Amino acid sequence: MAAAVLFFSAFLCLSVSAITGLRYGLLIAIGLGFGAILEGLRFGFAGPWRAMILRRDPAGIWAQLLAIGIVALFALPLIDSHSGEVNAAKAPIGYAMVLGAFVFGAAMQIVLGCGSGTLVNAGSGNIVSLIALPFFALGSFAGAFNLSWWTGLGALPAQNLSGWEGTLVTLLTLSCVAAFLWWKAEPQLRRLPKKLILAALLLAILALFNLIVSGQPWGVVYGLGLWVAKGAYYSCIDLSGSVFWTATGSVERIQASVLTDYTSLTNIGLIAGAFLVAFWRNSLSQPVPKLALSGWVYAAVAGFLMGYAARLAFGCNVGAFFSGISTGSLHGWVWFAVAFMGSYLGIYLRPRLGLEV
Repeated sequence: MAAAVLFFSAFLCLSVSAITGLRYGLLIAIGLGFGAILEGLRFGFAGPWRAMILRRDPAGIWAQLLAIGIVALFALPLIDSHSGEVNAAKAPIGYAMVLGAFVFGAAMQIVLGCGSGTLVNAGSGNIVSLIALPFFALGSFAGAFNLSWWTGLGALPAQNLSGWEGTLVTLLTLSCVAAFLWWKAEPQLRRLPKKLILAALLLAILALFNLIVSGQPWGVVYGLGLWVAKGAYYSCIDLSGSVFWTATGSVERIQASVLTDYTSLTNIGLIAGAFLVAFWRNSLSQPVPKLALSGWVYAAVAGFLMGYAARLAFGCNVGAFFSGISTGSLHGWVWFAVAFMGSYLGIYLRPRLGLEV
């Protein structure tokens, strides 16, 4: 079993390298690592937020903050010293971003998976995520299609922390959030398991490799929307009504091979990595939830809203929260606070939509 997993991983990376070049082969390898860590070590985003809200268990969020802090410690100086070569995940803070973050936080709790979580769960055979994923991609495409209208409602310019001062402020703020969670946690749950510490360390290392190899932070949402945009383009669907999809960079990516798009490669690797871990564990055959038809419809709608909202919010838990904060973007902090509030709504709605049996 292990030999088959290693063979497939090596074959995939070498094939991509042979077709498009070493950089792209490295990115698919990084994506495989992301998927293996998230699935293999049970590191996630939506689940830990739910655990804190329902059980006051902060361990999963502590692990997220630890990983973000490790990345920030190295990424912020790197971005500062290599401006133009290595970029931050900066975005404006506006009405669209705040609304998008809130809706995303609610929708991810309805389907029990954020952007990366939906990819991981789909790769490991979760039926609800397999239903939600294509609608997530459609939502990402649709949100990008009319993003200019939403941003036209008003926004502050993108603001980024930089230099050693920015690094210090980021690490201190992460520490304050961690301390607040410790204060709010159940006393018997004030611990961070070694498995999550290891996962946070490995995830941070991979995120830094992704930043160095691609020149941009780890993201998820753009790649999913791009897949739908490619399908629309080659189906001769007119995209001229969208400022986003007719921008020079987007047109070039639509027309180019998917194997040369950085975010697509890590997304593909993430799904494959989760699949390989589930295959190794012999856990691909998951029971189908006994949901009413309405439950499946709600899962699809939530998937679409998650993709649409993530595009308005300039990212999901990965692109906005993880990569935003770790590369100094102030919008990452706003996204975190608003999406966490949205999670309360999603947790309230989930059983009422027939998604808990």
